[in-house]
Amino acid sequence: MKRILNTLTAFILALFLAAPALALDLDSAKARGLVGENANGYIGAVQSSGEVNALVKSINAQRKAHYQGISRKNGTPLGTVEKLAGEKLINRAPRGQYINRGSGWVKK
Repeated sequence: MKRILNTLTAFILALFLAAPALALDLDSAKARGLVGENANGYIGAVQSSGEVNALVKSINAQRKAHYQGISRKNGTPLGTVEKLAGEKLINRAPRGQYINRGSGWVKK
């Protein structure tokens, strides 16, 4: 479990540092209340539009590929990896951004 958490932490840091242009877009979308973090480890559209939906699709595809790699590497079910990532991402979301723990969007 600790190994999974360490790997997830590294992934989250890489997500924000590895692709600066995309991370800025994601950060901007979060700051503007267009997207938020879900408990399942993926982002969702708070205010849907073509641009927002494209961003959500792109980020979530990258996350899923990474979660699948963690799952295979550690022999952990994908759902467990997604849930742990979701908890970490929600906990790290700054005040004022949207999160969804399963009962709808709320500002943190």
